[in-house]
Order: sequence, then structure tokens, then C-alpha cells
Amino acid sequence: MEEVKEAQAKEYDASQIQVLEGLEAVRKRPGMYIGSTSSQGLHHLVWEIIDNGIDEALAGFADEINVTIEADNSITVIDNGRGIPVDIQTKTGRPALEIVYTILHAGGKFGGGGYKVSGGLHGVGASVVNALSTTLDVEVKKNSKIYAIDFKRGKVNHEMKVIGECGEHEHGTKVHFLPDPDIFLETTVYDIKILTTRIRELAFLNKGLKITITDNREENPKTKEFHYVGGIKHYVEFLNKGKEVLFDEPIYVEGEQKGITVEVALQYTDDFHSNLMTFTNNIHTYEGGTHEAGFKTALTRVINDYARKSGMMKENEDNLSGEDVREGLTAVVSIKHPDPQFEGQTKTKLGNSDARTVTDRMFAEHFSKFMMENPTIARRVVDKGLLASKARIAAKRAREVTRKKNGLEISNLPGKLADNTSKDPEISELFIVEGDSAGGSAKQGRSRLTQAILPIRGKILNVEKATLDRILANEEIRSLFTALGTGFGQEFNVEKANYHKLIIMTDADVDGAHIRTLLLTLFYRFMRPMIDKGFVYIAQPPLYQVRQGKLIKYIDTDTELDEVLGQLQPSPKPVIQRYKGLGEMDAEQLWETTMNPENRRLLRVRLEDAEEANGVFEMLMGDKVEPRREFIEANATFVDNLDV
Repeated sequence: MEEVKEAQAKEYDASQIQVLEGLEAVRKRPGMYIGSTSSQGLHHLVWEIIDNGIDEALAGFADEINVTIEADNSITVIDNGRGIPVDIQTKTGRPALEIVYTILHAGGKFGGGGYKVSGGLHGVGASVVNALSTTLDVEVKKNSKIYAIDFKRGKVNHEMKVIGECGEHEHGTKVHFLPDPDIFLETTVYDIKILTTRIRELAFLNKGLKITITDNREENPKTKEFHYVGGIKHYVEFLNKGKEVLFDEPIYVEGEQKGITVEVALQYTDDFHSNLMTFTNNIHTYEGGTHEAGFKTALTRVINDYARKSGMMKENEDNLSGEDVREGLTAVVSIKHPDPQFEGQTKTKLGNSDARTVTDRMFAEHFSKFMMENPTIARRVVDKGLLASKARIAAKRAREVTRKKNGLEISNLPGKLADNTSKDPEISELFIVEGDSAGGSAKQGRSRLTQAILPIRGKILNVEKATLDRILANEEIRSLFTALGTGFGQEFNVEKANYHKLIIMTDADVDGAHIRTLLLTLFYRFMRPMIDKGFVYIAQPPLYQVRQGKLIKYIDTDTELDEVLGQLQPSPKPVIQRYKGLGEMDAEQLWETTMNPENRRLLRVRLEDAEEANGVFEMLMGDKVEPRREFIEANATFVDNLDV
């Protein structure tokens, strides 16, 4: 094996770096290459460079990647892979190292034999990062030498040269870059939390790979190390932390067919919902795809087969549905595909038909064997599905009764909904407002053409620990689905949504945050396509109003209040009003600060925001006390002006 790797390593040279086109458009249209020039795009630069190290790990040549945020917000990424080729690329007559960082679509990922499987699919990563950085410099350890090259805004500043020697067996690549503030106008400051979360995920998805992150902006920098020998098996344990599980160790299966590697880890909890995460070449396929379909089909088939063979289900009983067997399931499906084809609105849905077949076959074979060899665990899994089936039938009856009572499927709208006059969903907004008082102000102050108001009373049902029939019996939740027009559960259809902006508008206090989290959990569990489409928003009402003569300012934080007061003239004395709730604003103030499209600030809810809120909520409202105590102890010092 070592001899084969050594031979492959020697073969990885300039001949495998293929040039497809130039780099001209990147600085002009950066959004085409990194999605946006916001914070999301800024962090995308780091993912592109890390992906190059991951590709070396997937090829079997790297086992460690070190990421550092430097004091000036530049980034350093070091891997111990083979090192980018430094010999002359014949087509251009330039060193391959230079080509990789200056020409778009130049890399070892286009069938030249450099990589069998790659996460960085398009070969644009290195050159795009270079184009969008003020400075970028690279060092490569290879052939007992250290090579260096550096760039300014995508162009060579100093050509490649040898700057030293290294040990015969030392190899790897070190990349250091500083994002260009002329491109990233919103921010060039890296968020350690965003970087850490993704790096942890990458370590889970690539078992045995050690990834570290260090933040040199801190006074006493600490290095966090992520290294999981069990890979996605540990990921499932991480996702289930604080939950009651049906069996101690997650089930793990792995196999390879037709060049496609499939890994699946799963474990059941006492929850009523499932958490299924799928990945292809380390890319999170939020929209699922063929690998997810193959897994679901196999899971349902194997559990039903076992239930019948073991006598737990009678011949005349209907099969358990996919929804039944996934209740309480936490699973991670990770495949490595040599030529993945992505589709869907956000290009995060896998389309390869062979991935469905291989995932189904590989998982079914191993999972079926596991069930036969572990009858105690198998019976718990089947029992969980049988209970879910009974609850589903009860929910179906409750849904039918609900429809008859208030027309969930027909056009009758809830009485407390003040609908907008436009029937165009693209311009229609539904404000979910906390409390009748705020709801009254919102109804008076709104734009009737585009804005609908749905007041909710207090905290909605905690859907985290409720059965489907109980959820459907909740008036507030039922009103929301009726107003939305999308249907519910398996019948949910985002294309039928009456509004393309669903805006949560709650008080700027602890209770408001709690209600917001309850709503986000409901959306994540039962309206996830609304989040996927980018239809869910959070309104940002101010905390204070400061008036001085004709001057009126709305302020969000105590720190901002101190700054504004320090800038005002001594007289006349400013009048400060603190809004303890939306209901304290009159219709005009609520419109001006929170609802007027020209002035308001809305936060769009991304899937990762909803996932985080859901995780925190599971921990705060779940059955286990210890994680809740740890969270409160860790975060109590951050609470300011707690409203009791």
C-alpha cells in the first residue's frame, strides 16, 4: 500500500494540472464564484483552501490540517499533503504552483489522475481566493526543498523560488491570505464560531483526520483540536448529546461499490421527530437527493422485513411508513462520489442515480445483518416504529376532524388574521405578532396591500415534545398553517404559500426570544421548505426611543444609547422611552421602526440559524437537567437587563 501511495505521489506533477480558462471575471463578479461578498462569502474563502487539504486527505496523503486566524484577520491554512506541484506546466510554460493560483479551472480535479474524489469540484478555489485577497502567499514543502510564491490581488508579486531546505520526508502546503476590503465591503472580520462549527463537521466527516483552529486575535490564543477516529459515528453521538437514546452505541456501516464509498451512522432517541443529515464529498446536501432516497428506502424495507419475520407485525397489518420508521432517528449519511452531479435551487441536492442504488444496497445489506445479530436493539427499533404508526393514524383522524371544524384545506381564514388585499405571494408578507395589543398596533399601522397580521397569544406549543395529533389540536399552530395555505406534514407544499415573507415580530426581551425560538423550532420541524426558500425573517424592533426637540432616534442596545446620549447637546433634556414590548408602541411608531420596508431591518433565517436554535431549544426544554445547567452557568454573565 505504501509503495502504491509513493508511486502515486511521484505521479502527481504538472502534467495533471489542466487549464480550462482564465481568471478575468472573478473580481468583477465575485458573487458568481463564492455566492456573495457578505460574511458568508468571506468565510467561503476559508472553505476553499481547507477543501484542498481535505482532498489530499481523501486521496490518502494528508492526516492533519491547521487553520489560524491571524491578528490582522488574515488566514493561514497548513496541510501535510503532497504539496502542490512546482514543476513547469507544459501548456503555459509556467510553474504549476503559479497556474493553480492565477488561472480559473486549473487543478488536479479534471480527470488527470490527481484526485479520485474531490470536495472542491470546480478547481476554482485557490485562484478565486487569490483574486479576492489583498495579498496571498504560498509555501510548499516538496522534494527536500521549500518553495515560495506570493501574489497581490490575484497577480504574481514575486515569482516562485526556493527559500530553503526541508527533510526528505517533509511535505505539505501552507497558504496565507488577507481578504480584500474592496471586495468584502460588509466585513473582513472572521467569526470563530462559524469556522469552528464547519471545521468540527469536516473532522466528523473524515475519520482520522485531525483539524485544529487557533485564534491569534485573542490575548491568550488557544488551539482547538478536532480528531474523530470513529468519524460520523461520533457525529451522531454529538447530535444526540443530552437526549435519551434507545441503545448506547450508534449503528455504523461502511462499504464501497462502483467507486462510490457509503458511510451511514444512526441511533434512535425517544423524540417524535427525526434528524437526517446527508453529505456528498463533504458537501452538506441540505436538499437531500438520490443518496438520501436510497437510505430511506432501505431503512423502511429492512425494518418492515424484520418486523414480519420476527412476528412483531401480523400478516394483515399495513407496513410501517417511512415516516414511522424515522421517528426519533438521528442519522448521518456520507458518500464519496467520483463524479457528483448536483441540482436543486441551491445546488445542494444530489442527482446521480447510481448513488441511490449503491446507498440502498450497501446500507440494506449491513443493516439487515445488524438487526438479525442484535435482536434486542432490533425489537426496540420496531417498537418505536409501531408506536409512531399508531400516533400517525391518530393524527390523521385529528387532521380530518380539524379540517371539518375550521377548513384547514379550504379558503376559510382564521378570524384573528388581518389579511392583505394583494393576492400576489411574491409581494405579500405575513407578520406573526406577539400579543393582541401589538397585533392591534400592527393592523392599524401596516400597508394593507402587502402586509397581513396574525397575532398569537403567548408561547405556542413546544412541538419538540408533542405528538402530531396534539400539535394539530393547537389553535395557534392551526391558525398559522391555515393562513399560510401550504397544508401540513407530508401534504406541506411550499409552492402554495400565500406569503413569500413570513416575519416573526416579538418583543425585544427574554419572553420574546423564547417565543421566537418556539416558532423557529416549529418552522424547522414542520415548515422547513419555507426556510430553504429564504421566506422566513425576524423583525428587529428597537429597545429605546430618544427624543430631543424634533430629533427622534430609535436605538437597539444600551451601549448605543450611551453613545447617542454622549453626542447630544445638553439641552433640551432628551426624553428616553424604553420599549418593554411591541404593545407599548403606537401604530405609527411600529410602522416607522419595524414594518416600513424603507426603514426596517429584517434578519433572514438561514437553515443553519434554525438548526442552531433547534439544538439550543432541545437542550433548554429537553428532559436532561445537566446540559441545561451547564448552558445557564456558561451564559449567565452575558444576560443584560433581564426582564422578570
